[in-house]
Amino acid sequence: MTEFTGADLRGSHFEHVDLSDAHFHDVDLSHALIREALFDGVVMKGVELRDVYIYGEIEGLSVNGVDVGPLIEAELNRRYPLRSKMRPTDLAGYREAWDTLERLWDETVQRAQGFAPEHLHESVDGEWSFIETLRHLVFATDSWIRRVILGDPSPWDDLGLPWDGMLDTPGVPRDRSARPSLATVMALRRDRMSTVREVIEGLDETSLNADTEPVEGPGWPPPRSFPVRECLLVIFNEEWEHRLYAERDMDALEARAK
Repeated sequence: MTEFTGADLRGSHFEHVDLSDAHFHDVDLSHALIREALFDGVVMKGVELRDVYIYGEIEGLSVNGVDVGPLIEAELNRRYPLRSKMRPTDLAGYREAWDTLERLWDETVQRAQGFAPEHLHESVDGEWSFIETLRHLVFATDSWIRRVILGDPSPWDDLGLPWDGMLDTPGVPRDRSARPSLATVMALRRDRMSTVREVIEGLDETSLNADTEPVEGPGWPPPRSFPVRECLLVIFNEEWEHRLYAERDMDALEARAK
């Protein structure tokens, strides 16, 4: 175990570092930036949190003895009435969820078409650009639908974009320097979205509740079996959340132009 006592680590950069079971006592984490981190089972006592921004999957978070997870979920559903449709329980609900996502994304893409092409490649606060967001959704569909559900061991397109924290994997493209046009990426997106629709339309209650067959070979997800309904829920969550990110960043880009 490495011991840091009285050390000045300001400005340090930690990437792909395992800090599980680490102990922090009397430390200053002011203005720290943490992305794609696991906080399962973390205990924080005697802490001071002011002006803290947390965005992620939150479940079982207790603040001063209050489980705030249900409060957050209720508020998000109040702000976004369609959000609850992203957790369907039956076949009709899965089809309605995808109908909803297609409609919402049509509106978002129409809005994006009003931006200058260079702005669609512009990052806001270090997040993916609009084009990169679409490329990531292509990767997500290739991974969870074409690989896991449809059984293609290597379904990825060269323009697909894995999440930043994913380690380089043989056979999985990751070209952050690519600058495809909106039209090029949307042609790819429409193809992948039609694949999702075909899969959902082809399901019945039996196949929806079945498990996939493991797909061998390197890539993501790992070669094991997954419940079909959970694969679709992953896609629904990706589509829902990344559209909100895109809308948020377009708001910021519009504000900059004023």
